[in-house]
Order: sequence, then structure tokens, then C-alpha cells
Amino acid sequence: MASPVLDSEPKHTPEPSAHTAAGTSSTTAPAAKIALVIVLAAELMDVLDQSVVLTALPTLQRSIGAGPATVQWLTAGYALPLALGLITGGRLGDAYGRRKVFLIGTAVFTFASLLCGIATGPGMLIAARVFQGGAAAVMIPQVLATIHVTFDGTNRSKAFGLYGAVLSLGAVMGPILGGVLTQADLFGLSWRPIFLINLPVGLAVIILGRKIITESTAETADRLDLTGMLLSAPAMVLIVFPLTEGHAHHWPLWCFAMLATGLLVLGVFLRHQQRKKDAPLVVLSLFQGKPFSGGLSAQLMLGLLSGMFFMTWTLYLQRGLDMSPLQAALAFVVIALGEMAGALIAIKTAGRFGRRVPQTGALIALASTAAYGLQISSRQTDLTLLAMTAPLLLLGIGFGTIGGPLADMSLRKVPHESAGSASGLFNTSVHLGIALGTALTALVFFSATGGSPDGAVNRDAFTGVLWWVGGAFGVMWALMFFLPRQTNSQAE
Repeated sequence: MASPVLDSEPKHTPEPSAHTAAGTSSTTAPAAKIALVIVLAAELMDVLDQSVVLTALPTLQRSIGAGPATVQWLTAGYALPLALGLITGGRLGDAYGRRKVFLIGTAVFTFASLLCGIATGPGMLIAARVFQGGAAAVMIPQVLATIHVTFDGTNRSKAFGLYGAVLSLGAVMGPILGGVLTQADLFGLSWRPIFLINLPVGLAVIILGRKIITESTAETADRLDLTGMLLSAPAMVLIVFPLTEGHAHHWPLWCFAMLATGLLVLGVFLRHQQRKKDAPLVVLSLFQGKPFSGGLSAQLMLGLLSGMFFMTWTLYLQRGLDMSPLQAALAFVVIALGEMAGALIAIKTAGRFGRRVPQTGALIALASTAAYGLQISSRQTDLTLLAMTAPLLLLGIGFGTIGGPLADMSLRKVPHESAGSASGLFNTSVHLGIALGTALTALVFFSATGGSPDGAVNRDAFTGVLWWVGGAFGVMWALMFFLPRQTNSQAE
């Protein structure tokens, strides 16, 4: 996968603040490429499991008797613990070894996938999804951190380009895989193979990762900020939980009380991090750089619009246009083709045009979203997959040109010793955005449909969602002005 893209140059010598574990040697170029494939395979599992349930939702609802609230928690139940634990997970890798923490997280994630696959009811499935999201929070920060400390210069930009390609393609491959596996009904297991497929992939990642990935740690992160952990997690729960559950309970007073308390706890957490000089959970000095803070905000918007779009889109395709899960999966294939083209553009340019590449992608996505909304409004039930191909391809191209360059430019100036913390924050922003976007679907989609399968109701509701998504693309475009104009390593 990586061999044709990355140049055959040896890994750089780590900075004094980042060191390999005792007994390991510097990663050679071929081994670095294999290590990249391994960590990207884990990233792909995570992204797939965020979206693989989308095309299986109607079948899941019939199979286990899931209502609208359960449908939300099948995605939010994964995204919320993932968002809560990513910062801590990144710091765990800095302190105890990124390879070790990566392998532990992958092992637990694989076991949680098994529990999802054998779940007998909505309660057990949601609990398994929460467990799975928590494991991913330990596994995923090590991916960006490993890439950051393994590659330099143009090779790093290309590696981040591949990361962005996996991130983008996984988001659309999940629904495709979910639709195909659900429709195939392998061994009479219905939707269960969408989770069980992680077992062979997870085992392969564990076996190969143990042999190939070189251990690395940070000298300044020899212990965890327990107080910071005890403050950050409750703050996120108090903010995201009422946003997720508020609509189902008609926004009672306790929702607003939880939100206010969450913001207060978040303020206390930030004050604690500001005062703590020795190995804080969040390295606040990272935010002094405009590229990191601006990129983090743009990443939050990317997660938010993804959380709103992909869940409501699959319901629109199957209810609004009466498509089968397999037909809906074919619609995701169209976006995937656009994602591949956009990711290829990002990899080929490899930072030469700076922020212009992701900003152009955001504008393309904004224009295609508006065109798609007008098309849905005018064609109604007559809209076919062939007719919607053009806006979907352009939307995919927009997505594909954003992910990799955004990660590269946001993390480029981060010191190696803070790689885990920065990776955790960067991943937290997109996953928290997904959780918030999923919560917003209650306001902009489910409040309009009321869970009704009526086609006209679902079409109208989804058209409303598209205007929210287009607005999020516009905000993201503006935030990208904080990114550098040029990131070419020769220029630096």
C-alpha cells in the first residue's frame, strides 16, 4: 500500500525529547512502510466501526426491536467514550510506549467487536459499543503519534495523505460493507458479521504490530495526570450526554443543568492544566500555534458535519427513496470513488500548495451539497442513483482532499515529545464532532420525522440537514485560514 508512495529514505533520527525503547533499533525504510500499513489498518477498523451500522440500521431495528433512541446510541455510544478517552489514550502512549499501548488497545477492541457480534438485545449491543469505543480511544491516538515520530518532511506529508485517505474512505466504506454483509445474511447471521469481521483483522494487526512497529516514548511523560483525567471525562459527559438525550426527553431542566455544570468542570480542568507544569494531560502550549488550534477547530467541524450527514443520508436513501441496503451501499460507492480521487490529489501534492488544497475541497463539498439539496427538492421520488452521481462524486472529492492535509498541517510543528497529546487532541476533536453531529440529528432530522418511515417526511427532513452540512463546510473553510500557506519541506 505505502511502497509506491513513500520514498525509500531511512527514518530520521528522533529528537532528543523522543526516544526509542531500550533494546529496539531505528526503523528501516521498508519496516517503516509496513508499520504504516499496520497502524492504518487499525485506523480503518475504527472508522469502519463508526459508520458500518448505518446501512444496517433498519435491519437492526427489526431484529432487536431498537427505537429511535437506541438507533442514536448505536453510533453515539461508540463515539462518546472514544471522544472522552482519546486525550488520555494519547498520553498513555507517550508515557508507557506507543507500540505497547497500541497493541493493548487493539486487543481489547477486537474482543469488544466479538461482544457486539454476539449481542442478544439492544442493551447488550449498546454496552458492547461503549466498550468498543473505549478501546478505540486507547488504540487510535498511537496511529498519528507513530506516523509523526516515524517520518519526516515530504514522506510525512505523504504518510498523512494516506492517513487522510483511510479516514475518508473508511467513512464511506463502512456503510458499503454494512449494506453488503447485511444483505448477504452470511450463515443466517443477519447484521452480526459487520462486527465479527474485525476479528481476523485485529488479530493480524496484533501479530504483525508486535514484530514490526518500533517502540517509542516521550521522556517528559513518565506519569499520568490523574487529576486531569478525573476532570476531563466528566466535563465531556456532562456536555455531550444532554445534547444526545435532550430531544428524547423534550429538553427538561436537568439537561440545561448538566450543560452548565459541564462547562464549569471544563473551565476547572483548563485552569488545572494551566497550573500544572509537570506532564499535564493536555499540553496547552500546543494551542499557541495558529495551525494547531485552527486545524483542531476545522477537524471538529468535519466530524460534526459527518455525524449529521452519513446517518441521515442512509435513512433518506432507504426510506425516502425506498432503496434496499445493497442499493444504498452502491450510493456510498459513488462517494468512495470521489474520496479516492480527492485523496490521490492530496497525496500527489504532498503539502506543496498548503491550505489551498483542503480549502478548495471544502468549497467543492459546499457547492455539491447545495446542488444535491436542490436536486432532491425538485426530483422527489424520481431521483435515481445515476442522476445523483455528479453531486455525490464532487462531495467525495471534497472530503478526500481535506483529511490528510488537515492532519499534516495541524501537527507539522508539534514536538515529538508531545506527539501523543497532540494526536489525542486532534482525534478528540473529530470524534467529539461526530458525537455532537449525531446529537444534532435529533434536532434537525428526527424532530421532523418522529421516527416515521414515510418517504416524503424523510425526504423533507434530509433536505433540511443538507443546509446545516453546507453551513458547516463554510465554517470549516474559514477556519482553514489559520493553516500555513505553504508546507513544502524544501521551503521550510
